[in-house]
Amino acid sequence: MSRVLVIESSARQQGSVSRQLTAEFIANWRAAHPADEIKVRDLAVEQVPHLDADLLGGWMKPAAEQSETERAALQRSNLLTDELLAADVLVLAAPMYNFAIPSTLKSWLDHVLRAGVTFKYTETGPQGLLTGKRAYVLTTRGGVYAGGPLDHQEPYLRQAMAFIGIHDVTFVHAEGLNMGGEFADKGLAKAREQLAAVA
Repeated sequence: MSRVLVIESSARQQGSVSRQLTAEFIANWRAAHPADEIKVRDLAVEQVPHLDADLLGGWMKPAAEQSETERAALQRSNLLTDELLAADVLVLAAPMYNFAIPSTLKSWLDHVLRAGVTFKYTETGPQGLLTGKRAYVLTTRGGVYAGGPLDHQEPYLRQAMAFIGIHDVTFVHAEGLNMGGEFADKGLAKAREQLAAVA
């Protein structure tokens, strides 16, 4: 049995294509792996604050010196990090907002990219500690960006995943969704074909 962690980051609950793709991913995965455990964390519903002084204090100060807000920030980071550590498969739903990932997803990453927990510093540089995990990233884009200079999602997320030791990363891009008609239909159809193959 594997554990699958799905991170939703769309600001919309209704009409979100990234949520449609994650629902399809989950349905396909359940059909192929009925014994697996799937947990969904919705960052639009349970918002994760931006990295701030309280979280830094929670990470860096001895427990006896932490304020109440610093302890609360550390507990939140521990919860999110424990979910990631427990997962065998990570699924990130990442709609493109202004050429990048949603700030909610960046905040989640800021809570789980933790020195000594998900990566460590060595004499030869940082080393990821989450080896052996797989990740799938489902992106939705109004235009067509894959492989181009304005794609700031895939390179960043590949780097973030590699930084914590996740090198087996598959991207599924649904592109051209705001270009209308045939472009949108083809972009969504291609993503759905990839999702079926992934499961």
